Amino acid sequence: MANEESEKSGSAVQGRIDVSRPHSARIWNYLLGGKDNYEVDRMAGDKVVEVYPGMRDVTRQSRLMLTRVVSHLAGEAGIRQFLDIGTGLPSANNTHEVAQSIAPDARIVYVDNDPLVLVHAQALLTSTPEGACDYIEADVRDPETILREAARTLDFSQPVALMLMGILGLVTDEQKPQALVDRLLAALPSGSYLALYDGSDADPAYVEAITRHNKNSGAVPYTPRSIEQIARYFDGLELLEPGVVSVERWRPEPNRWGEAVPVSCAGGVARKP
Repeated sequence: MANEESEKSGSAVQGRIDVSRPHSARIWNYLLGGKDNYEVDRMAGDKVVEVYPGMRDVTRQSRLMLTRVVSHLAGEAGIRQFLDIGTGLPSANNTHEVAQSIAPDARIVYVDNDPLVLVHAQALLTSTPEGACDYIEADVRDPETILREAARTLDFSQPVALMLMGILGLVTDEQKPQALVDRLLAALPSGSYLALYDGSDADPAYVEAITRHNKNSGAVPYTPRSIEQIARYFDGLELLEPGVVSVERWRPEPNRWGEAVPVSCAGGVARKP
């Protein structure tokens, strides 16, 4: 009976997946070399790469930064709770895998609004027995729902790492991304961290590729911002070295993709005093 209910639930979610329009999580998955995407996503990704060949480097280097950030937070910083908003489709070295490899009792809540991510959420819920993982289907623009649902797994009286990796570019200026960050941080106690990166406007070719993508793909528009704008998300926090930098420069380590190349994506990590 349980299997039947699970199949019905999976079919219902599958039926909500819109394969007529590309989705950022699936495009990202394709550019990272994943298989959880559709033809419409691959076409959109290829068009971006035609104008900005470095787009695959952006996906790789930002993913590597995520791994390094989680390793630092779970290790040196001693963080045991992670709220990962805009997690995307499961890949190698997901947040819970990195965190729980260092701290088996770490608790992770993933948040995304793509039904396809929900279909694959089981891969994000393979927690250690000592820790916990949960998945919330919600939008970063709805922080109240995120905080309410995340409280089932996370203890907001204890430090939390808020992770907004590549998601705020999907929030327009009119939707006030700074206010969303401030609201989420306001719910977290002293000793919590903000980890964030987003596409920057440092490379004109990247900006042109994203502009064409926004105009022609039918996907949710993405807004590259200046490094100065990205840095403002950390106002009032204690920024860790090396500050807000291009993702490949945030505490680089040897990796399977070889020597890091500069990319048009910037971020940092900061502690809430």
